[in-house]
Amino acid sequence: MHIFGIIFLIALLLTTALRLWLAQRQIRHIQIHRDSVPSQFASVISLSAHQHAADYNSAKTQTSMFSIALEAALILAFTFGGGLQFLDTWTSTQLPAGIGRSLALIAAYTAVTMLIDLPLNVYRTFVIEERFGFNKMTARLFMIDTLKGLLLAAALGLPLIATILWLMDAMGEYWWLYAWLTWISFNTVLLAIYPTWIAPLFNKFLPLDNPLLQARVERLLDRCGFKVKGLMVMDGSRRSSHGNAYFTGFGKTKRIVFFDTLLARLEPTEVEAVLAHELGHFKHKHILQRVIWIYTVSLGMLFVLGSTLHQDWFYSALNVSTPSTAMALLLFSIVVPVFTTLAQPFNAAVSRHHEFEADQFAAQHTQAGDLVSALVKLYTDNAATLTPDPLHSAFYDSHPSAATRIARLQQASPAI
Repeated sequence: MHIFGIIFLIALLLTTALRLWLAQRQIRHIQIHRDSVPSQFASVISLSAHQHAADYNSAKTQTSMFSIALEAALILAFTFGGGLQFLDTWTSTQLPAGIGRSLALIAAYTAVTMLIDLPLNVYRTFVIEERFGFNKMTARLFMIDTLKGLLLAAALGLPLIATILWLMDAMGEYWWLYAWLTWISFNTVLLAIYPTWIAPLFNKFLPLDNPLLQARVERLLDRCGFKVKGLMVMDGSRRSSHGNAYFTGFGKTKRIVFFDTLLARLEPTEVEAVLAHELGHFKHKHILQRVIWIYTVSLGMLFVLGSTLHQDWFYSALNVSTPSTAMALLLFSIVVPVFTTLAQPFNAAVSRHHEFEADQFAAQHTQAGDLVSALVKLYTDNAATLTPDPLHSAFYDSHPSAATRIARLQQASPAI
């Protein structure tokens, strides 16, 4: 076996073992603290609600452990097990050489992975979410969403991949730079059209129909110097009882979207505080920073792919005997996540820092106590664990723990 194949195999086994170990720590830590509500929440969260959250998060983590093991097994099957080579041989007997065959290979791989993952998605939705009272999705809606997602992925993804494959063949040594420019252009356009063209394919969006809340929100936007195209309510309750709020789009397409489940649960002052937190992300340019980071990393990844594209060892080390641009893309999509697993704690730490900054912004423009009470309700309603394992949290969590976050808010300066 080529040295790269050995290195990749070791990295896969180590990262899989690490992820499983962290998941096991999370379950053990949650269960140890299952029968005692943390003292700072004892007056606002009942023991039954705390135990419900503990059992929900344990069940989700157990499912994720199976998913981690299955993911590793699939990687081994597609590489050392010869799965990718089999798909390549099969597509070569069906189609002549060219972009059409390359797209067929990528589509075949995608179809196989989606079919294998489908039972897990069904289990998460109709067993885990259903058992803990969150699922509102019907089997019919699940199938419609799945079909829409497939058609949308094909309509948007296939032309993009075809363009990238053409650039890889036609643009010489610096194809990766042209591919990167194409990719960021595609994503920028996608961000612009998502609110008005894509999101409505899956959910209904109606203007906020609450004059008192709308007036409160508009005053907050004026204080913060923020302009949006619309205040929308999304029918999140069709699929789940989880609540949320978010911004979408950029420039003139910016919208504020509230889940109907969130508006049904929170008081107007609490909704305002949650919105102020989201405004904090925009004012601190967190979204822009993340986009720039993703674009920068993607440039580096494409450069590395460009350097390995014509290296026979890259293919042979992973049990592929027919190098091609499409095969290079597939192998790279498999290899990169394995070697970048250890970057996860850095990304999570940056995200948690952004959350603290957004909380501070909210505390400066609304009452910190309103955000605290909103968060407590959201933690309870979404069955978020109050007692995550510290190491698991440091490795994965994009948001600070409930105790740390609320403690900081309680010390925050009063609203302006």
